Amino acid sequence: MPEMHFVVEWPNGERDNCYSPSYVIEEHLAVGETYEAFDFLKRVTAALHTASERVRERYGFACSSALDQLAILEAKVGALSGEPPEGRVKVLSFEKHAPRDARATAPKPEGAT
Repeated sequence: MPEMHFVVEWPNGERDNCYSPSYVIEEHLAVGETYEAFDFLKRVTAALHTASERVRERYGFACSSALDQLAILEAKVGALSGEPPEGRVKVLSFEKHAPRDARATAPKPEGAT
């Protein structure tokens, strides 16, 4: 599966390097764009659930890393003041990684049995 990381900047200037098991995040967020916190959370929730389901379709199990990432982002938005949460989240970058098979095992070192 193709994987990617995306870097976001929170209203307080803190930055997080986030994970997605799919490039689908690009369909929901754009580099350089700034989103109201609640809108950001809605977009990233849709993207990471879609990514996790793509993993399920391919391998028969959901992507726990995508769901863990979502939980972290939900907590960050939840920690913002206001109802709905105030502040804007900026998407700084995307870093795509080559596709890989999540079930593949690493090659064994020479001489290993």
